[in-house]
Amino acid sequence: MAVPPPPAKTTASANTVSNVPEWSVGDLASALKRTLEDAFGHVRLRGEISGFRGQHGSGHAYFSLKDGNARIDAVVWKGTFNRLRQRPQEGLEVVATGRITTFPGKSSYQIVIETLEPAGIGAWMALLEERKRVLAAEGLFAAECKRPIPYLPRVVGVVTSPTGAVIRDILHRLEDRFARPVLVWPVRVQGEGAAEEIAAAIRGFNALTPGGPIPRPDVLIVARGGGSIEDLWAFNEECVVRAASESAIPLISAVGHETDTTLIDFVSDRRAPTPTGAAEMAVPVRADLVAELVDLGRRQREAVTRRLDRERSDLRALVRAMPDVDAFLAGKRQRLDLAEARLGPALAGNARVYRLRMGRVVERFARHPPTLALATARGRLSRIGDRPEAALRHHAGRKGEALAYLGRRLVVARDGTLGRVRAEQVRSRDRLGALQARLAQAGTRSIERRADRLAGLAGLLGSLGYRAVLARGYALVRDRDGTPIRAAAEATRHMTLEFTDGTVAVGMPQAGEAAEGVPPEAPAGKASPSGKASPSGKASSRRSGTRKATPAEASPETAPPGPAARQGTLFDL
Repeated sequence: MAVPPPPAKTTASANTVSNVPEWSVGDLASALKRTLEDAFGHVRLRGEISGFRGQHGSGHAYFSLKDGNARIDAVVWKGTFNRLRQRPQEGLEVVATGRITTFPGKSSYQIVIETLEPAGIGAWMALLEERKRVLAAEGLFAAECKRPIPYLPRVVGVVTSPTGAVIRDILHRLEDRFARPVLVWPVRVQGEGAAEEIAAAIRGFNALTPGGPIPRPDVLIVARGGGSIEDLWAFNEECVVRAASESAIPLISAVGHETDTTLIDFVSDRRAPTPTGAAEMAVPVRADLVAELVDLGRRQREAVTRRLDRERSDLRALVRAMPDVDAFLAGKRQRLDLAEARLGPALAGNARVYRLRMGRVVERFARHPPTLALATARGRLSRIGDRPEAALRHHAGRKGEALAYLGRRLVVARDGTLGRVRAEQVRSRDRLGALQARLAQAGTRSIERRADRLAGLAGLLGSLGYRAVLARGYALVRDRDGTPIRAAAEATRHMTLEFTDGTVAVGMPQAGEAAEGVPPEAPAGKASPSGKASPSGKASSRRSGTRKATPAEASPETAPPGPAARQGTLFDL
């Protein structure tokens, strides 16, 4: 909808005169906002959530929706956020319903989201999961590949941006805990070419020679601050992951905040929640080490002193318990003299035994010279020839043919199984469609049968109900409590007559009272001598009150003779 411009303002300058209206920034922003809201109103957008870091301190949530071509800012107010069934998640593809508006403070347009529905995993997350699956299958994330971090590295290497706050946090934390030399390899941590620079930095540190002019680090820290999944994507690239896996130097990853996860976190030896946490993992606290060394030295001195005192006491006890030297050596000297006397004959006998054994060995060598055994072995070896090599080749060929045959059978079995599964899916879909159609038809027929039955019951009720009888000119007599009166003896003073179009109250004199012109013996509405109600009661019941009797009706004896009155029935037409 076009918005009329505000009235033109006249300028004080007499030199410049223009018909172009002047706008204030606020007026233009308001006009653009009204135009955008009137043109679009409520829309449904499908896109991937990016830049979501939880609710703001005010309770509102701010993030972006993007696809492969564009992005739009999105906001969810606090009250709406608490009612959302699907909470926003980084990288989740959603369908958002809301209204398009503008934010004059940034001169940008945005969508105010009212409902949020999941639409599937976003392209970034799908690519990340696929890459993670492939690298995990190669064993790059295996726990047995992790190496321990040196307790006190001599040199610490850092791969990060030299201008960000990350390197300052790391240096400050290292200085507080245990000052160590730090080598910084400056790289770009996001954007085009960042992944190649990070991989080159990791490989460059590993290429340094130990003891060379540039010291080789004992531990590496790959660090970056927080950001969206696009900002951290360089650390999900395959070249960075493979460089970290090939690193011979233990590596600590400190990418993003604690909630951010990249592929380098899975392949690194340790993952730190923040860059400051990585510095804490790299070096211990120097003051704690000094205190521990002092305590260990004190404990060592006390232990040595206690040991010397104990050994000195034991030595004194042994010296007191030791016998005299002559008494201690007397038995030893006697055993030595006895052994000396037995040594000469024993040596002569031993020499004779070994001389006989040597003679037998010489005779065996004469009968079976080694040259004959060597010639026999050479003959057997020449007869064997190339038979082991040929047998090995034949065995390998048979195993290869068997493996190829098994591979062909596996392919055929897989194709057959997939075909059976697809056919079963088609048959199940057809059965489901037929059952659904039968269910709809059965429901329709059941409703029609119940409607016909209800119509028949309604007609039967109309034909058998007492109101249909009232419509043919009859009346229903009730007493004061509303109980139907079925005999003349049940008549009371106050009665009501119910007709098809309403109810009439009638009165009846008590016993002994005579109505005007009516004898007490024959009050209105009483039964005839035959015990049956008179048909004239139908006509008299239509009046309000008691009707006066005519002279002909005053006395039954004076009434002219006539035909006997016929009793009426409620079912007479």
